[in-house]
Amino acid sequence: MIKKTLFLLSALWIFLSAAQAQTTAPAPCGPLPNENQLRWHEMEFYAFIYFAINTFTDQEWGDGGNTPQMFNPTNLDCRQWARVCKEAGMKGIILTAKHHDGFCLWPTKYTEYSVKNSPWKDGKGDLVRELSDACKEYGLKFGIYLSPWDRNRADYGQPSYITYFRNQLKELLTQYGDIFEVWFDGANGGWGYYGGARENRNIDRSTYYDWDNTISLIRELQPQAIIWNECGPDIRWCGNEGGSVGETNWSLYNYKQFVPGEPDFKQLRVGIEDGKQWIPSEVNVSIRPGWFYHKYEDAKVKKLPQLLDIFYNSIGRNGTWLLNFPIDKEGRIHANDERAVLELRKALDEAFADDLARKAKAEAGNVRGGSKKYAASKAIDGKKDTYWATDDGVTQSDITFTFKKPTTLNRVLLQEYIRLGQRVKSFKVEANVDGQWRELARETTIGYKRILRLPTVTATQVRISILDAKACPLISNIGIYNAPQVLTEPQIVRHPNGEVIIRPADGESAVFYTLDGTDPTTQSLRYTGPFMADGVVTVSAVSVDMATGKQSTVSREEFGVSHTKWKVIAADANAARVIDGEAWPGWHQRGMMPADLVIDLGESLEIKGFRYLPDQSDYFPSGIITFYEFYVSDNGSEWKLVSEGEFSNIRNNPSWQMKEFAPVKTRFVKLRALNNTQGDKVAGYSEFDVLISK
Repeated sequence: MIKKTLFLLSALWIFLSAAQAQTTAPAPCGPLPNENQLRWHEMEFYAFIYFAINTFTDQEWGDGGNTPQMFNPTNLDCRQWARVCKEAGMKGIILTAKHHDGFCLWPTKYTEYSVKNSPWKDGKGDLVRELSDACKEYGLKFGIYLSPWDRNRADYGQPSYITYFRNQLKELLTQYGDIFEVWFDGANGGWGYYGGARENRNIDRSTYYDWDNTISLIRELQPQAIIWNECGPDIRWCGNEGGSVGETNWSLYNYKQFVPGEPDFKQLRVGIEDGKQWIPSEVNVSIRPGWFYHKYEDAKVKKLPQLLDIFYNSIGRNGTWLLNFPIDKEGRIHANDERAVLELRKALDEAFADDLARKAKAEAGNVRGGSKKYAASKAIDGKKDTYWATDDGVTQSDITFTFKKPTTLNRVLLQEYIRLGQRVKSFKVEANVDGQWRELARETTIGYKRILRLPTVTATQVRISILDAKACPLISNIGIYNAPQVLTEPQIVRHPNGEVIIRPADGESAVFYTLDGTDPTTQSLRYTGPFMADGVVTVSAVSVDMATGKQSTVSREEFGVSHTKWKVIAADANAARVIDGEAWPGWHQRGMMPADLVIDLGESLEIKGFRYLPDQSDYFPSGIITFYEFYVSDNGSEWKLVSEGEFSNIRNNPSWQMKEFAPVKTRFVKLRALNNTQGDKVAGYSEFDVLISK
């Protein structure tokens, strides 16, 4: 009897010990975020501000040779910047205190190339101070961007420049309060003014900046600051300036494996599943095509559907979103930019206003130790420090939400408890529709936050299944929503013969258009198929849901003369793709540099500039031209140079490049590629056009 009792007690002890083990907190898994990174994750959405002499010269990258006298905003108002950002739901602002041209927006004592020698406030202004104060007033965090590359400094490339660079960094980190993020840049070395030398300077990016000691300086002066330097050390670039990070996105990376300015773009997009450090991704993108203000881009501000795409492809893919506002010549966020970002805020508030998961019953296939502490309900309790967890070793399980009545939905939001690591490798979402389980999505990583856009369904249940994980999954938050429909504006293209094609984003909407630049309505021309619109014309189009009356934003394209008479002078028949009106596919010249694109316009035209669209391949575009010369000719044999220079920042932002010059009459034009972003003998083109004098 005693032996039997001892045996039962022993068995009970083993059972209770096992249960107790399963109700203790799960062990950490892999690299973990520190407190600075956790705060940064929770910011999610914050602003970039680009403002400098470039604003007044219509440049993207100034060469450092412009006079400070050119910087003269007439109505600068940092409080307006802060107000717009606050109303847009942003949590902070990062200011370009110094861009590559070297002009400083604060009265630094280490160079004369700053606001202290500008007409603005008679040289007594300090823009960094004004924005820092405005951020404090509006409850926003403040960050700074100090370009490591300086095209103005005569000693750039010498050891003395690093001392100068760090001295400026000390000023910014000690005189303006708490800094939440210090932002550098991978653009280091190249053509510049350099104190009048006007030459190309290259540096060894792996050694020149002595990043370890610079980072130590920041840690000392601003211990709570996050550092962005393309590959780390705290957060990384998303690999593009188009507004998206990979659908698979690990917050892990190997910081020492890559050099700023020479990244592996694919690795930046997706992270490294078994990376040695927690280095999550930040998505930086401008609200306009360019980063600095250009009046000709006032009509090119990103529309609501584009901004929503960026939201779901950044914050919705385990990243944060750094949205740039190019400040205009007055010194304000332009009204078009303000309108666009506030429209975005309204749409997001409407989309995520009602969490349907909170109204459902949550049940999990496995709960850690059967404990209420890790129950399915912890994923919908609104607390960030509680989570549904499975038993150790259980890396496949599901959580099901049952509604009281059939419920319409089209969004799912998921968050892992990342304090203990990123774990989920794959999952799927299903809905019970009319008694049948229907798979809506199958994805990979989750991380801090993942948001899926799903087909709209009416379901009685939603089931989320973790298919694979590094360790027992920890899910801290799940939301289910029914977002209102947002119609996407149609695409407008014109072929060389003058034929215009308008493509709606879906096959159900009606499309209406105008040809005089005015906004179309349902009383305008209805699009039924391709039509002819030769010559200079502005085509505006809108998609309309005729059942509800909802409309997309207006898309608008300005066309010059049609390309009917144009001919690309090249032996390759595919060269005609350069002027076919379609961005894809393009054309490449290989094995030569310089490379000439020569076009016969078919008649003598007065032109005032040209436009160049580089290779638009999603991955690994090639032949992206950086330095160019542009010639005109009456006969195709005697040429006159009318423009030369650089397509600045084109590697990271391969959008339409526009160059203007004094009007000239010509029949033949030649774009000469002098160099490209990869330094090889390839010149790539998606589209080319000329600007007609009106």
